[in-house]
Amino acid sequence: MANTLAHRGPDGRDAWGDAEAGIGLGHRRLAIVDLSAAGAQPMHSADGRYVITYNGEVYNFQELRAELSAHGYAFRSTSDTEVMLAACSEWGPEKAVERFIGMFSFALFDRHTRTLRLVRDRLGIKPLYWTVADGMLVFGSELRALMAHPAFRRDVDHEAIAAVLRYSYVPAPATVFRGTFKLPPGSILAAQPGRNPVVTPYWQLANVVARRKNGHLDLPEAIEAVDGLLRDSVQRRMIADVPLGAFLSGGTDSSAVVAAMQASSHRPARTFTIGFQDATYNEAIHAREVARHLGTDHTEVTIEPNIALDLVAQVPNWFDEPFADSSQLPTYLVSQVTRRHVTVALSGDGGDELFGGYPKYAWLDRFWRYAGHLPHSLRIALGRLTGALPEPLLRRSAAALLDPGRAERIEEKVRRLAAALASPTGDQAALAIAAVGISDPSLVPNARGGLVLPLLSNIEQPLPDLISRMQAQDMATYLPDDILTKVDRCSMAVSLEARVPLLDHRLVEFVWSLPASLRHDSRVPKHLLRGVLARYLPQSLIDRPKRGFSIPLADWLRGPLRDWAGDLLTPAKLADEGFFDVAGVQNLWKRHLSGAESNATGLWNILMVRAWADRWLH
Repeated sequence: MANTLAHRGPDGRDAWGDAEAGIGLGHRRLAIVDLSAAGAQPMHSADGRYVITYNGEVYNFQELRAELSAHGYAFRSTSDTEVMLAACSEWGPEKAVERFIGMFSFALFDRHTRTLRLVRDRLGIKPLYWTVADGMLVFGSELRALMAHPAFRRDVDHEAIAAVLRYSYVPAPATVFRGTFKLPPGSILAAQPGRNPVVTPYWQLANVVARRKNGHLDLPEAIEAVDGLLRDSVQRRMIADVPLGAFLSGGTDSSAVVAAMQASSHRPARTFTIGFQDATYNEAIHAREVARHLGTDHTEVTIEPNIALDLVAQVPNWFDEPFADSSQLPTYLVSQVTRRHVTVALSGDGGDELFGGYPKYAWLDRFWRYAGHLPHSLRIALGRLTGALPEPLLRRSAAALLDPGRAERIEEKVRRLAAALASPTGDQAALAIAAVGISDPSLVPNARGGLVLPLLSNIEQPLPDLISRMQAQDMATYLPDDILTKVDRCSMAVSLEARVPLLDHRLVEFVWSLPASLRHDSRVPKHLLRGVLARYLPQSLIDRPKRGFSIPLADWLRGPLRDWAGDLLTPAKLADEGFFDVAGVQNLWKRHLSGAESNATGLWNILMVRAWADRWLH
């Protein structure tokens, strides 16, 4: 099981077991802090009570170590793992976890009570999967580790397949396999022999957003506080005994992280960017300007289109569960380039959710202020009319009126708009917008479309504005299940550790403690973080349109990827698996090729399921 995760830890391997207790722990090591054998895992606490196997980093381990040393603990290594074990011995596992600042998933076995605890960090940065197979609790950092266990059953859940078509990922806690689960962020699973596992949250975003708002600060004071927290977060994530750098796209989030990084360093920070030949998708020039102004040691690699295309067939090697966010390709490429030079990279992920960067937030808020007052029956009718607009006409109109980034996949955006228009409430409209693919469950036989994103409960009173609720919803679902999954798998596929300073839980809690008027401005996306960035960069390098880490998917499927996709979508292969309605998928494919419709995202979702099945089920 551990050897399937060699890419996550190429620097060492070990295992420990206690046959009498019925427990076995395996570990693959990516050595980051304390490269000596003293940092190897599974690791035992000094008193012999606890054994841990752990993926991630606890960034405040030095302060905890000093506190524990004052309590009489002696340490034989300089690793954070040993400090975690001592903290569990001193305060108990549940109290210790609440004191950890970091990203982590770990298994902790208590030899005295024969209790196994599985723990995942607050925001879901690091993954943890589990199932009960033939009476055994089986767990690991990726599904492939569970699949290596002889008792594991690869029983595919058709509802999960339908969810991938709709969202491009399987929403937690479900997985693609029945009876196998993702441990939710901020949770502890406790298991003892003869008892069913119990999952208990120790940190919940819904509770964070529901707390009383900090209304006494003005905007300059809030910017000052965020700057201080960000710099502290970045400084902690720069602790490593191996080379360290950062991803730099030139956007607000990565620029803020790199600015704080450079401000905390006595030498140029290492930064990494990939560029594309197609100017529509190339952000390298912006990253270059930011790097030049900040004085970083910058590496830029221009990617030929065929390099990205050649990677498509490898995607199922990185993702052992169907995952179809197409920005997985550029994310892998920038990780691959970065890993040639460093072992740890800081990333700007999480900024859009925390600071309100997605254009859909302000757009849907404005849209619903007007459309939401219309009778629901009228909105349903308008939604049908909008969804029936001829797609060639939409494409021509968008090409004439919009910049290339906004015009891309305009047909899919209008279909989502139509679904939002027909929704009963603004929150339901936001969920409709989140369905980026195909919501028709008839494409997946034996699925009713029941695996859908849940609405966060009890947040309307503390968050009366729709933008805040959309942010909270995305932080609870899209962020861990899509964004962080993508970054973790693509970076770990090349044995690179990606750290995300914007998701330090102290920063998250502070930003959510602010009133909506300080947290976001519908006219200026991420105005709070932009205020921080203005301390480091001129306004000309901050004020530019947001552009996603995207690829020209619709054109690729009609062009260079046509043969690859056509082979995966042959009627015989579709029928053999039984996941999809053959005629329905074939019709989608033919209409996309003809230009009558653009079904790029939906088709990519189907193709990623098909490619995954070929890799993992046959």
